[in-house]
Amino acid sequence: MNDTFEETVFEAVFDADASASDLPEGAESAEAGNALRHAASLSMTKVADGLIDPKLVLSWLLTTLGAPALFVGLLVPIREAGALLPQLWTADRVHALRVRKWVWVAGSAVQGAAAGGIVLAGLTLQGVAAGLTICALLAVLALARSLCSVSYKDILGKTVAKTRRGTVTGLASSAASVGVVAFALALIWEPAPRLTLVIGALVLAAVFWLLAATLFSTLSERPSEETAEPSGNPLRHLALLGRDAQLTRFIAVRGLLTATALAPPFLVLLGSGGDGGPFAQLGALVLASAVASLLSSYIWGRLADRSSRRVLLLAGCAGGAALVAAVLLHLAGLFTQTWAVASVLFVLMIAYHGVRQGRSTYLVDMAPADQRAAYTAVSNTVIGVILLASGAFGALASALGAVWAVGVFAAMSLAAAGVALGLNEVEQAEGS
Repeated sequence: MNDTFEETVFEAVFDADASASDLPEGAESAEAGNALRHAASLSMTKVADGLIDPKLVLSWLLTTLGAPALFVGLLVPIREAGALLPQLWTADRVHALRVRKWVWVAGSAVQGAAAGGIVLAGLTLQGVAAGLTICALLAVLALARSLCSVSYKDILGKTVAKTRRGTVTGLASSAASVGVVAFALALIWEPAPRLTLVIGALVLAAVFWLLAATLFSTLSERPSEETAEPSGNPLRHLALLGRDAQLTRFIAVRGLLTATALAPPFLVLLGSGGDGGPFAQLGALVLASAVASLLSSYIWGRLADRSSRRVLLLAGCAGGAALVAAVLLHLAGLFTQTWAVASVLFVLMIAYHGVRQGRSTYLVDMAPADQRAAYTAVSNTVIGVILLASGAFGALASALGAVWAVGVFAAMSLAAAGVALGLNEVEQAEGS
């Protein structure tokens, strides 16, 4: 009965008639249950990500606990660099494992434990002690997340067919956004003190990561063929950038599209008239991101299954258009109005979720099956460096005024769309 239920849901949600010939031998019969487990596990971890958002939620928490601004400024770099930069050194070891789901399970469980530690720190510490402890726990969480990231695309490629992978991640993002919308509305209406709401959200994040680890452990993953133990300098994988021009172009597109992730704080600053107070809009910012995800992620995922290249192109255009509109509204003296900030942020977040769906699907479908982990690690390592550099450049640009930073990010997004024109159509490479 359970198999019948899974098949029924699978056929209702996914393009069940599409070929699954790219899956390993014997994996097709378990695809329906695996796809649903992927979607449910990802939904829970994406809710957890939204509840513990470093640039919004943890920044507010540290400020409330009286931590110095130094620690608040470290949160996003720790989270981004910690999740991306280590992957070049872990990719080979993950790929050497015949069954890789346990790497993701362990990573999710450790993220849950780290989130629980942040809860305890938030309840018991103040000032410098709170800043040091929460930053250290966030570093642990980010490193665990890097294990999930470097293993996940390989697991997805082994268990879900090419034409349905974007739908898995899109469905998870849309489902997860419902929970984040509820959190955002609670922050806006404040049925309880905001600190209580934030601590409660962090508790839920820890629980969701642990539940996701438990569910993902039931995934049916066929053992891969025996591979040699990792040897040599992991930096050798960077040679892929010279051998695969499409990988290099993809990383360039993804690097330029980091503008959609880096721009929101500058929009908040621009909308506040430059007088600070970014946390007054905490609920509204979380709500804009969650609603954008709810309305767009599943659609972006389905589009990515047809052409992830086109999704990247459209996301670049949408992000660039939103940021250009922000600059024009600012010059017209209108951007301090609530409707202007909300509208631009909403469109930008739609573009951001398109970037997430497009880049994930494109990389899995582009990479050779036996090199997915290496391709993922190289891409994420380079993007980690770009994010750090872009963040520093954004800080420098903000010294000239938020409008200049937003203008630069608009140019990056539009340039990404232009570079994406040269990407191959990887979903159509093998035919249908």
